[in-house]
Amino acid sequence: MDNKQKKELQILAAKIRLGIIEGTYHAKAGHPGGSLSAADVLAYLYGKEMNVDSKNPKMENRDRFVLSKGHAAPALYSALAYTGFFPAEDLKTLRHIGSYLQGHPNMNTVPGVDMSTGSLGQGISAACGMAKGAKYLDKDIRVYTMLGDGEIEEGQVWEAMMFASHYNLDNLCVIIDVNGLQIDGACEDVMSAEPIDKKAESFGFECVVIDGNNLDEIETAFEKFHESKKPFAIIMKTVKGKGVSYMENAVGWHGKAPNTEEYEIAMAELNAKLAELEEA
Repeated sequence: MDNKQKKELQILAAKIRLGIIEGTYHAKAGHPGGSLSAADVLAYLYGKEMNVDSKNPKMENRDRFVLSKGHAAPALYSALAYTGFFPAEDLKTLRHIGSYLQGHPNMNTVPGVDMSTGSLGQGISAACGMAKGAKYLDKDIRVYTMLGDGEIEEGQVWEAMMFASHYNLDNLCVIIDVNGLQIDGACEDVMSAEPIDKKAESFGFECVVIDGNNLDEIETAFEKFHESKKPFAIIMKTVKGKGVSYMENAVGWHGKAPNTEEYEIAMAELNAKLAELEEA
Protein backbone atom coordinates (compact mmCIF):
# COMPACT_ATOMS: atom_id res chain seq x y z
CA MET A 1 0.00 0.00 0.00
CA ASP A 2 1.19 3.52 -0.64
CA ASN A 3 1.57 6.16 2.08
CA LYS A 4 -1.82 7.71 1.32
CA GLN A 5 -3.65 4.42 1.71
CA LYS A 6 -1.70 3.54 4.84
CA LYS A 7 -2.65 6.88 6.39
CA GLU A 8 -6.32 6.27 5.53
CA LEU A 9 -6.19 2.88 7.23
CA GLN A 10 -4.44 4.31 10.29
CA ILE A 11 -7.17 6.95 10.53
CA LEU A 12 -9.84 4.27 10.19
CA ALA A 13 -8.22 2.22 12.96
CA ALA A 14 -8.16 5.30 15.20
CA LYS A 15 -11.87 5.91 14.53
CA ILE A 16 -12.66 2.27 15.25
CA ARG A 17 -10.97 2.65 18.64
CA LEU A 18 -12.99 5.80 19.35
CA GLY A 19 -16.18 3.92 18.47
CA ILE A 20 -15.26 1.07 20.81
CA ILE A 21 -14.89 3.42 23.76
CA GLU A 22 -18.02 5.36 22.78
CA GLY A 23 -20.08 2.19 22.63
CA THR A 24 -18.87 0.51 25.81
CA TYR A 25 -19.10 3.74 27.81
CA HIS A 26 -22.72 4.37 26.83
CA ALA A 27 -23.57 0.70 27.35
CA LYS A 28 -21.93 0.71 30.77
CA ALA A 29 -20.83 -2.81 29.80
CA GLY A 30 -18.92 -4.68 27.13
CA HIS A 31 -15.43 -5.82 26.23
CA PRO A 32 -13.08 -2.96 25.31
CA GLY A 33 -9.71 -4.70 25.81
CA GLY A 34 -9.94 -7.37 23.14
CA SER A 35 -11.85 -5.01 20.87
CA LEU A 36 -9.06 -2.42 20.91
CA SER A 37 -6.39 -5.04 20.18
CA ALA A 38 -8.23 -6.03 16.98
CA ALA A 39 -8.85 -2.54 15.59
CA ASP A 40 -5.91 -2.47 13.17
CA VAL A 41 -6.68 -5.75 11.43
CA LEU A 42 -10.38 -4.82 11.19
CA ALA A 43 -9.41 -1.50 9.61
CA TYR A 44 -7.36 -3.38 7.04
CA LEU A 45 -10.06 -5.99 6.40
CA TYR A 46 -12.89 -3.50 5.87
CA GLY A 47 -10.76 -0.68 4.46
CA LYS A 48 -8.77 -2.68 1.90
CA GLU A 49 -8.82 -6.47 2.01
CA MET A 50 -12.38 -7.73 1.71
CA ASN A 51 -14.76 -7.60 -1.22
CA VAL A 52 -17.77 -6.11 0.57
CA ASP A 53 -20.18 -3.28 -0.23
CA SER A 54 -21.71 -1.18 2.54
CA LYS A 55 -24.49 -0.14 0.14
CA ASN A 56 -25.29 -3.79 -0.59
CA PRO A 57 -24.43 -5.78 2.56
CA LYS A 58 -26.05 -8.97 1.24
CA MET A 59 -24.19 -8.93 -2.08
CA GLU A 60 -24.17 -12.58 -3.11
CA ASN A 61 -20.49 -12.94 -3.98
CA ARG A 62 -19.15 -10.84 -1.09
CA ASP A 63 -16.32 -12.07 1.08
CA ARG A 64 -17.47 -13.20 4.52
CA PHE A 65 -16.19 -12.25 7.96
CA VAL A 66 -17.06 -14.19 11.11
CA LEU A 67 -16.12 -12.72 14.48
CA SER A 68 -15.60 -15.97 16.35
CA LYS A 69 -14.60 -14.04 19.49
CA GLY A 70 -18.07 -12.51 19.48
CA HIS A 71 -17.58 -10.52 22.69
CA ALA A 72 -15.37 -8.16 20.65
CA ALA A 73 -18.56 -6.95 18.93
CA PRO A 74 -17.78 -3.28 19.77
CA ALA A 75 -14.81 -3.50 17.40
CA LEU A 76 -16.80 -5.10 14.57
CA TYR A 77 -19.68 -2.65 14.99
CA SER A 78 -17.28 0.28 14.93
CA ALA A 79 -15.52 -1.02 11.82
CA LEU A 80 -18.87 -1.45 10.07
CA ALA A 81 -20.08 1.99 11.16
CA TYR A 82 -16.97 3.82 10.00
CA THR A 83 -17.04 2.07 6.61
CA GLY A 84 -20.65 3.07 5.94
CA PHE A 85 -22.80 0.08 6.90
CA PHE A 86 -24.79 2.11 9.45
CA PRO A 87 -24.50 5.49 11.25
CA ALA A 88 -21.63 5.80 13.72
CA GLU A 89 -23.99 7.66 16.05
CA ASP A 90 -25.78 4.34 16.62
CA LEU A 91 -22.71 2.97 18.41
CA LYS A 92 -23.96 4.85 21.48
CA THR A 93 -26.93 2.47 21.64
CA LEU A 94 -24.72 -0.60 22.21
CA ARG A 95 -26.46 -3.16 24.47
CA HIS A 96 -29.44 -0.86 25.09
CA ILE A 97 -32.90 -2.39 25.22
CA GLY A 98 -34.39 -2.17 21.73
CA SER A 99 -31.06 -1.49 20.00
CA TYR A 100 -30.04 -3.60 17.02
CA LEU A 101 -26.46 -3.47 18.36
CA GLN A 102 -26.45 -6.04 21.14
CA GLY A 103 -23.54 -7.47 23.13
CA HIS A 104 -22.74 -10.11 20.53
CA PRO A 105 -23.13 -9.87 16.74
CA ASN A 106 -26.57 -10.69 15.33
CA MET A 107 -26.74 -11.42 11.60
CA ASN A 108 -30.50 -10.80 11.64
CA THR A 109 -30.30 -7.20 12.85
CA VAL A 110 -26.88 -5.73 12.00
CA PRO A 111 -26.03 -4.80 8.39
CA GLY A 112 -22.72 -6.38 7.41
CA VAL A 113 -22.72 -9.13 10.05
CA ASP A 114 -22.50 -12.54 8.35
CA MET A 115 -22.83 -14.79 11.41
CA SER A 116 -24.33 -14.54 14.88
CA THR A 117 -21.58 -15.43 17.35
CA GLY A 118 -20.86 -15.44 21.04
CA SER A 119 -20.40 -19.05 22.13
CA LEU A 120 -16.64 -19.29 21.93
CA GLY A 121 -15.26 -21.78 19.42
CA GLN A 122 -18.33 -21.91 17.21
CA GLY A 123 -17.55 -19.05 14.85
CA ILE A 124 -14.64 -20.78 13.15
CA SER A 125 -16.87 -23.80 12.49
CA ALA A 126 -19.40 -21.55 10.76
CA ALA A 127 -16.60 -19.95 8.75
CA CYS A 128 -15.42 -23.39 7.62
CA GLY A 129 -18.95 -24.14 6.44
CA MET A 130 -19.06 -20.90 4.47
CA ALA A 131 -15.68 -21.62 2.88
CA LYS A 132 -16.73 -25.17 2.01
CA GLY A 133 -20.01 -23.87 0.56
CA ALA A 134 -18.17 -21.36 -1.62
CA LYS A 135 -15.93 -24.15 -2.90
CA TYR A 136 -18.92 -26.39 -3.61
CA LEU A 137 -20.64 -23.61 -5.58
CA ASP A 138 -17.38 -22.69 -7.34
CA LYS A 139 -17.62 -19.11 -6.07
CA ASP A 140 -14.62 -16.78 -5.76
CA ILE A 141 -15.38 -15.96 -2.13
CA ARG A 142 -12.87 -15.65 0.68
CA VAL A 143 -13.90 -16.28 4.28
CA TYR A 144 -12.15 -14.62 7.20
CA THR A 145 -12.66 -15.43 10.86
CA MET A 146 -11.10 -13.93 13.99
CA LEU A 147 -10.52 -15.85 17.20
CA GLY A 148 -9.01 -14.92 20.54
CA ASP A 149 -6.07 -16.73 22.11
CA GLY A 150 -8.26 -17.61 25.09
CA GLU A 151 -10.92 -18.91 22.73
CA ILE A 152 -8.62 -21.44 21.12
CA GLU A 153 -8.61 -23.39 24.38
CA GLU A 154 -11.95 -24.71 23.06
CA GLY A 155 -11.61 -28.15 21.47
CA GLN A 156 -14.14 -27.33 18.75
CA VAL A 157 -11.62 -24.85 17.28
CA TRP A 158 -9.18 -27.63 16.49
CA GLU A 159 -11.89 -29.88 15.08
CA ALA A 160 -12.77 -27.03 12.72
CA MET A 161 -9.14 -26.60 11.69
CA MET A 162 -8.91 -30.33 10.99
CA PHE A 163 -12.03 -29.99 8.82
CA ALA A 164 -10.51 -27.02 6.93
CA SER A 165 -7.35 -28.97 6.21
CA HIS A 166 -9.18 -32.14 5.16
CA TYR A 167 -11.26 -30.22 2.61
CA ASN A 168 -8.33 -28.00 1.59
CA LEU A 169 -10.15 -24.73 2.27
CA ASP A 170 -7.52 -22.43 0.80
CA ASN A 171 -10.18 -19.70 0.68
CA LEU A 172 -10.25 -19.63 4.51
CA CYS A 173 -8.16 -17.22 6.58
CA VAL A 174 -8.14 -17.80 10.34
CA ILE A 175 -6.91 -14.79 12.31
CA ILE A 176 -5.93 -15.44 15.93
CA ASP A 177 -5.64 -12.35 18.13
CA VAL A 178 -2.88 -13.24 20.59
CA ASN A 179 -3.07 -10.45 23.14
CA GLY A 180 -2.04 -12.77 25.96
CA LEU A 181 -4.96 -12.12 28.30
CA GLN A 182 -8.38 -13.63 28.90
CA ILE A 183 -11.09 -13.00 31.46
CA ASP A 184 -9.37 -14.93 34.28
CA GLY A 185 -5.82 -13.76 33.69
CA ALA A 186 -2.86 -14.47 31.45
CA CYS A 187 -3.55 -17.17 28.86
CA GLU A 188 -0.27 -18.87 29.72
CA ASP A 189 -1.47 -19.31 33.30
CA VAL A 190 -5.07 -20.32 32.55
CA MET A 191 -4.45 -22.79 29.70
CA SER A 192 -1.52 -22.14 27.41
CA ALA A 193 -2.09 -22.96 23.75
CA GLU A 194 1.47 -22.23 22.72
CA PRO A 195 3.11 -22.86 20.35
CA ILE A 196 0.06 -21.73 18.38
CA ASP A 197 1.84 -21.53 15.04
CA LYS A 198 3.24 -25.06 15.34
CA LYS A 199 -0.18 -26.39 16.33
CA ALA A 200 -1.84 -24.68 13.35
CA GLU A 201 0.79 -26.04 11.01
CA SER A 202 0.35 -29.54 12.44
CA PHE A 203 -3.35 -29.27 11.59
CA GLY A 204 -2.46 -28.58 7.96
CA PHE A 205 -2.47 -24.78 7.86
CA GLU A 206 0.06 -22.45 6.34
CA CYS A 207 0.87 -19.98 9.08
CA VAL A 208 2.52 -16.60 9.68
CA VAL A 209 3.25 -14.80 12.96
CA ILE A 210 3.02 -11.01 12.87
CA ASP A 211 2.65 -7.86 14.93
CA GLY A 212 -1.10 -7.46 14.66
CA ASN A 213 -0.97 -3.75 15.47
CA ASN A 214 1.32 -3.05 12.51
CA LEU A 215 -0.45 -2.40 9.19
CA ASP A 216 2.59 -3.23 7.06
CA GLU A 217 2.90 -6.67 8.65
CA ILE A 218 -0.85 -7.17 8.37
CA GLU A 219 -0.68 -6.44 4.65
CA THR A 220 2.22 -8.85 4.12
CA ALA A 221 0.26 -11.58 5.92
CA PHE A 222 -2.80 -11.16 3.69
CA GLU A 223 -0.62 -11.14 0.58
CA LYS A 224 0.74 -14.53 1.69
CA PHE A 225 -2.82 -15.74 2.24
CA HIS A 226 -3.66 -14.83 -1.37
CA GLU A 227 -0.73 -16.93 -2.58
CA SER A 228 -1.35 -19.91 -0.30
CA LYS A 229 -2.67 -23.26 -1.51
CA LYS A 230 -3.71 -24.29 2.00
CA PRO A 231 -6.03 -22.99 4.71
CA PHE A 232 -4.20 -20.00 6.18
CA ALA A 233 -3.65 -18.82 9.74
CA ILE A 234 -2.45 -15.39 10.83
CA ILE A 235 -1.14 -15.49 14.39
CA MET A 236 -1.09 -11.83 15.35
CA LYS A 237 0.60 -10.68 18.53
CA THR A 238 -1.25 -7.64 19.82
CA VAL A 239 -1.59 -5.40 22.86
CA LYS A 240 -4.87 -5.84 24.71
CA GLY A 241 -6.42 -2.40 25.20
CA LYS A 242 -4.18 -0.93 22.47
CA GLY A 243 -4.44 2.85 22.20
CA VAL A 244 -5.75 3.63 25.67
CA SER A 245 -2.85 3.97 28.10
CA TYR A 246 -4.48 2.64 31.25
CA MET A 247 -6.13 -0.29 29.42
CA GLU A 248 -3.02 -1.63 27.70
CA ASN A 249 -1.99 -5.08 28.93
CA ALA A 250 -4.42 -4.80 31.85
CA VAL A 251 -6.53 -7.93 32.33
CA GLY A 252 -9.18 -6.00 34.25
CA TRP A 253 -10.27 -4.33 31.01
CA HIS A 254 -11.33 -7.58 29.40
CA GLY A 255 -14.99 -7.11 30.22
CA LYS A 256 -15.87 -3.81 31.84
CA ALA A 257 -16.77 -0.33 30.65
CA PRO A 258 -14.98 2.93 31.49
CA ASN A 259 -16.63 5.31 33.94
CA THR A 260 -17.01 8.98 33.03
CA GLU A 261 -13.53 10.00 34.15
CA GLU A 262 -11.94 7.03 32.40
CA TYR A 263 -14.03 7.67 29.28
CA GLU A 264 -12.82 11.26 29.07
CA ILE A 265 -9.18 10.20 29.43
CA ALA A 266 -9.56 7.52 26.76
CA MET A 267 -11.35 9.81 24.32
CA ALA A 268 -8.76 12.54 24.81
CA GLU A 269 -5.92 10.12 24.07
CA LEU A 270 -7.65 8.62 21.03
CA ASN A 271 -8.76 11.98 19.63
CA ALA A 272 -5.20 13.29 20.01
CA LYS A 273 -3.94 10.29 18.02
CA LEU A 274 -6.58 10.85 15.36
CA ALA A 275 -5.70 14.54 15.07
CA GLU A 276 -2.02 13.65 14.78
CA LEU A 277 -2.74 11.25 11.93
CA GLU A 278 -5.05 13.67 10.11
CA GLU A 279 -2.48 16.47 10.31
CA ALA A 280 0.49 14.34 9.22
